[in-house]
Amino acid sequence: MSVLRYILQKEFLQIFRDRSILAMMFVMPTLQLIIIPLAMNFDVKNINITVVDNDHSSLSQKLITKVGASGYFRYVNAESSYQKALPDIENGDADLIMEIPAGFERNLVREGIQKIALSVDGINGTKAALGAGYLNSVIADFNKNLRLNITGSAKQTTAPPVIDITFSNWYNPLGEYKYYIVPGILVLLLTLIGGFISALNIVKEKEAGTIEQINVTPVKKWEFILGKMIPFWVIGMIVFTLGLTVTWAVYGIFPEGNIGVLYLFASVYLVALLGFGLLISTYSDNQLQAMFIAFFFMMIFMLMSGLFTSVESMPAWARAIAHLTPITHFIKVVRMIILKGSGFIDIRTEFFYMILFAVVLNSWAIWNYKKTT
Repeated sequence: MSVLRYILQKEFLQIFRDRSILAMMFVMPTLQLIIIPLAMNFDVKNINITVVDNDHSSLSQKLITKVGASGYFRYVNAESSYQKALPDIENGDADLIMEIPAGFERNLVREGIQKIALSVDGINGTKAALGAGYLNSVIADFNKNLRLNITGSAKQTTAPPVIDITFSNWYNPLGEYKYYIVPGILVLLLTLIGGFISALNIVKEKEAGTIEQINVTPVKKWEFILGKMIPFWVIGMIVFTLGLTVTWAVYGIFPEGNIGVLYLFASVYLVALLGFGLLISTYSDNQLQAMFIAFFFMMIFMLMSGLFTSVESMPAWARAIAHLTPITHFIKVVRMIILKGSGFIDIRTEFFYMILFAVVLNSWAIWNYKKTT
């Protein structure tokens, strides 16, 4: 153990001697955790809409007023025909065109049915889909109130049967996107710091020429790998603590579940992640090569982790790859503990997965480290 103690002393001295690395590991994740969730808010508001009112009736004006009062839409223009309104979408001034046909009020009162034309700019797929969904909801609510008014004015004793659907969001009652994205961003930043820094670790010794001196010493391979891992594990846990502090201080998010279970899982996840970074370092000949290899895998991990899209919506082959990455399991667990208040019993399967990842990746890194005596 004395040999390991000297290796750890050497590694900590090297880390704290380089202030740029310290800033990269502590300041950068903190600032990113504050800024990135604000930029990644998928709540779409201020959707630009152009209206073509061919009816100019009281009901068409009520519909236009209701759409504007919903808080999601902003009127940019009112045209007399669809042909005149189309350039607004072509020029990017409008996201939607709502065309109210002539006879809108007459057909609603007499026949109880009337179609409205909606033209959606499909270039921004997310904004278009959500904008159309919001507008359909507003129109459906307007239609429901209109039906009740018409029924009441006709003094019908028997109202048409209506199924009223009421829903609530568990663990996120107001549907605020920050509760979904902030825990995932915390995991992402921890992954980037742990993966990239550890991937550059051993290969830095190769470039400096000190690896040959280490190879001819009686230091065992597992002592060398462990000595490289422990300092970054400690730093990773500090970064994770800073991240939890930022999520509480800036976004008001505090873990609903046991914070000890959260730290237990984070500690095992860091072991697996650092083992993966050290594995990349043993295969690389220089820091540039290690950086590109790490970036290649990190991009795959991020895009298939469930951070941006649900894993369950992926094809079968993509789901299989996603479940073979530790970040997928960690994001799931962090969200469950922070938002849902899940205990160890609820995440025990993911915990054993993470232990398996840690054992396989670190064993592989120790085995692949070529040491000559």
